[in-house]
Formats: sequence, C-alpha cells, structure tokens
Amino acid sequence: MTPPDIASPSSPGGTIAGIGCRAATPAQDIADLVRRAEAASGCCVTALAAPLGKRADIAAAAALLCLPLLAIDDDALAAAQPRCLTRSPAALRARGVASVAEGCALAAAGPQSRLILPRIASARATCAIAAA
Repeated sequence: MTPPDIASPSSPGGTIAGIGCRAATPAQDIADLVRRAEAASGCCVTALAAPLGKRADIAAAAALLCLPLLAIDDDALAAAQPRCLTRSPAALRARGVASVAEGCALAAAGPQSRLILPRIASARATCAIAAA
C-alpha cells in the first residue's frame, strides 16, 4: 500500500522530475537539484517521481517544493529503461537499472513521454525531467 503522502501515477502527464539519491540525502539538496534542473531545462516541474518505497528524504523535498510525489514501481521503472539516455554503473549496482532518475521521470510522464533534461547530478542525488 502506498503511504498517504505519496501517490501512484494514475493518469500520466505533466512535467515530471525523476529523482534518484543516496540514503540520508538532505531534502534541501534534492530540492536545490530540482530547481537547478528546472533552470537548465526552462520547464516548471509539476511533480516529483521516485521508486516506490523510497526514503522519506524525497518526500520531504517534495514538501519543500510544494509538489506531489509519485511512486514508481519496479516494473514501471524497468519498462522505461529502453528510453533512458544515461547508463549509470552505480544505478545498475544499487537498483538493477541503467538510470533511476530518467526511468522514474519517463514512467511517471507516460508511455509517449520524452526526456526534456537527461540526468544531472549533485554529490548525492540525480534528477531528470520528462514530459508527455
């Protein structure tokens, strides 16, 4: 069951920031990375997306940004991988996928979505933006 502060994507769309991060990443660091991604892409994000069951740090960042957090299950994350541009050895080791941030953004934005901004990274987090 999904926690009450996290929604599952029911109707894909919008401009989605997919997030990947290490454990105990400060929420402000994630929020700052999302704002950097928005500036780089020229887009205004309408929601964050992260793997289902992800830590509270991403939920806290979503709250700081006043955005909903969409939970992406493992099947949806895996299905989005062929459309990802980035191949991260760290993501492969940690999650078994080539790109967590890009995969979450694409999965949440829908099957016809495209990357607006491929993965960018800070010291502890990654962010990518996709839109339908």
